[in-house]
Amino acid sequence: MGNLAGIFISSFLIALSGAIVPGPVLSVTISESVKGNFWAGPMIVLGHGLLEIALIVLLVAGFADFINNTKFLGIISALGGIYLLWLAFLMLKDVRHVKIKINGERHMWGGPVFAGIVTSLANPYWIIWWATIGLGYVIVSMKFGLIGITVFFVGHILADLSWYSMVSYIVSRGNNFISGRIYRGIISACAFMLIFFGITFGAWGIKQLAVFAV
Repeated sequence: MGNLAGIFISSFLIALSGAIVPGPVLSVTISESVKGNFWAGPMIVLGHGLLEIALIVLLVAGFADFINNTKFLGIISALGGIYLLWLAFLMLKDVRHVKIKINGERHMWGGPVFAGIVTSLANPYWIIWWATIGLGYVIVSMKFGLIGITVFFVGHILADLSWYSMVSYIVSRGNNFISGRIYRGIISACAFMLIFFGITFGAWGIKQLAVFAV
């Protein structure tokens, strides 16, 4: 990882290994793509990428300790958990009434870009990764100046874009071959995944905040 090519390749591979692990971002991507909307994946990654750019700026500016602060992580996780539960509620509320073909309609509260930001921010482990491993990459990349940071970020975000675009494409094209029952089953499964992550992240956040309340 001592040169720009090494930074690009390693950041791409590490980001890809993280992207393929099931999480809130993947759940929301699938639930929107199954409606026939290929652009759900790229737009969610856009929101995810904008948040990561802001986080990199904070890390470069020396805010790593603040970002990794237990109280800050607790607040973010608790609020993020509530948002994930709200998304799940909306999915389950509408799942019986939606149709497979709903291209061009926006059914995600706040839109996919906003969802990409909040579902990423809701995950405390994502923030911790950036405050530790991500910070290490930023420090190494800074040896090459702005171009080093850019190469690192491009490699990182291309992994997310490649994976979620592929998922979005496959799922969105598959709606021509699945029944309404299967379609609703996929939406319901994604909603229950969000419930799981919402409870997990929310409970984690409340647990962290409880330490300061004692």
